[in-house]
Amino acid sequence: MGSSSSAETYVLVFTLLFSSVSWAASSSVHQNFLQCLTLNSNSSTPITKVLYTPKNSSYETVLDFSIQNLRFTSSCTPKPHIIVTPLHVSHIQAAVICSKKYGLQIRARSGGHDYEGLSYVSEVPFIIVDLLKLRSINVDVEDGSAWVEAGATLGEVYYSIANKTATHGFLQASAPLESMGEDLFWAIRGGGGASFGIILSWKIKLVPVPSTVTVFRVTRTLEQDAEKILLKWQQVAHKLHEDLFIRVYLQAVNGSQEGERTISSTYESLFLGNTSGLLSLMNESFPELGLAAEDCYETSWIESVLYFAGFSGQPLDVLLNRSQTSKNYFKNKSDFLKEPIPETGLQGIWKLFYQLKNATGLMIISPYGGRMNEIPETETPFPHRKGSLYSIQYVVAWLEEGKKVSKRHIDWARKLHKYMAPYVSKSPRAACLSYRDLDLGRNKNGNTSYAQASIWGLRYYKINFNRLVQVKTKVDPSNFFTNEQSIPLLMAKFPCCNSNHQQQNLDQRVVVIPPSSCKKDVRMGCPDTPSDDQVSLLEVIGK
Repeated sequence: MGSSSSAETYVLVFTLLFSSVSWAASSSVHQNFLQCLTLNSNSSTPITKVLYTPKNSSYETVLDFSIQNLRFTSSCTPKPHIIVTPLHVSHIQAAVICSKKYGLQIRARSGGHDYEGLSYVSEVPFIIVDLLKLRSINVDVEDGSAWVEAGATLGEVYYSIANKTATHGFLQASAPLESMGEDLFWAIRGGGGASFGIILSWKIKLVPVPSTVTVFRVTRTLEQDAEKILLKWQQVAHKLHEDLFIRVYLQAVNGSQEGERTISSTYESLFLGNTSGLLSLMNESFPELGLAAEDCYETSWIESVLYFAGFSGQPLDVLLNRSQTSKNYFKNKSDFLKEPIPETGLQGIWKLFYQLKNATGLMIISPYGGRMNEIPETETPFPHRKGSLYSIQYVVAWLEEGKKVSKRHIDWARKLHKYMAPYVSKSPRAACLSYRDLDLGRNKNGNTSYAQASIWGLRYYKINFNRLVQVKTKVDPSNFFTNEQSIPLLMAKFPCCNSNHQQQNLDQRVVVIPPSSCKKDVRMGCPDTPSDDQVSLLEVIGK
C-alpha cells in the first residue's frame, strides 16, 4: 500500500489540540504555510511536487477532475487555497498540522461522490487533500481479502479482484480493532469518516460468487400495467430468495402518442445463478412482471458490473477509466419505507413527475429485507437495515446552467419529498448519508452544537448518533475535522494534561505525542486546553 507492504494500512486520525491563527491572504502567510508543509513532511518525493495553487496552470483541471455535480463548478463556488495530492503519509500529516496552525479547514476527497460537494467546497478558507494518487489495491484470494487505498475507484477495485479471481466479489470492510479501538472502528464504518480524520486505506472482505450470474432490465409503462406490477413488487421484493435482487427505477417518459407522457418502471436485477433458476423463482414469486428467457442475460459476476454500469460488451479495462464522459447538475434526497406505497400514493407521484420540465426526475427504490433484516440498528452507524422494506433515492438532473433553473428543479425535488411524508418512515423521518442532503440541516461555521446537529444527525444515524458524538469528542476534541454535516462535540473538558497522553504503546502501534503545556480556555468553558503552539498527533497504523 503505497510505500508500505500489502499487509499494512494507514488509518490516520489526527487529534489537533491547539488554537489556530487567522488565515490572511498575504503572500507572506502563504509562503509560511508552504514552508510549514515542507518542514513537516518527510518523503523521498518533496511535498512541493504534489501542491497546486490557483497560480498553477493545472489547478482548475485537478480541482474539477473528481467533481461530479456541476452545481459546484460555477465561478461563485468557493475554491481551495491549495490542493494537495499526497503520495506519502507524511504529506497528509503536514497538511493537517499546517492547516490547523494557519487557520485553514481541510476537505478530504477520494472519488468526489459527496452529493453536496462537501469533499471539495467550504464556506471558510480551506485546502483539499485529494487522495486520487493513493489508489493501490492488493488482493489476497487465499485470505479472502484485499487492501484498498482510499483514492481507488470502485471500478479499479472490481478490475483488480477480477484479475485475481473469477469467483469472488466484495461486500464489506474490515480492520484490526486492536489498532484503533472498537469505538473508532465502529464509527468510521458508516458514521462519516471525514468527521474523525483522514482514512487512507481499508481492508475489504471478499465473498464467493458463482461462475454464472443472470441479469435483466425490463421496462413496463402505465399502459402495460406498470402500476399493478409495482404494487405487487412492493409486496414481494424484500422477501425474495436471498440470491435474487430486483430494484426499480420510476420516471416520466414520452408516450406512444405525440405530446403524451406516461410513467415507466424499469426493473433491474441480479441473480446468483442461471436463467433457468431465475425464471423458476420469478414464476413462483413475481409472475406479474412477465419475465421471459429472452429478457435474461447469463454472464460472469464481473461482466454484470459492466452491464449495470452501461458498459456491456466493452473490455474490462474500461473500469480503470476515471474520467467521466458526461456530467450534469443534480439534486438528490432520500427516504426509507416501512410499508408499501398505496395506489393513491403512487398516483400522486405520477402527477408530480408530469410537472417536471426540461429535466430528468427519478425515484430509485431498492429492496432491503433478507440478510439486511437480521442486522441490528447498532451493528454499524448505518441503522436502517432491520425493519426497512426499501430505500428511496429521489433524483433530479438537468443540463441548463443558471440559478433560476437550479432553483426550479431543486424545488421540484423538495416538493416530491414533502409529498412522500405520509408514506415513509417517521420519528425520525430517516435519510441515507450516502445521498447527503443539506436541506436536512447544517452546522454553523465554528459553532457546532449537539442540539443543532441532532436535527439531521438523528435522521442519518437514529440512536447511533449519540455514540458517534462520544467517539468524536474522544478522538477529535478540538473539532478540527468539521464540515456542514460533521459529527459535533459534547461540551466536555479537553483531555490535555494527564498521564494518558504521555504514553507510547508500540504493541498496538499507537503513538501519541503529548502537548507540552496547557492553559485556561474560557471560550469553551474548559479548564484544560493546549497552548497555541502545541499539537497532539495520533497516528494509528494497523497491520
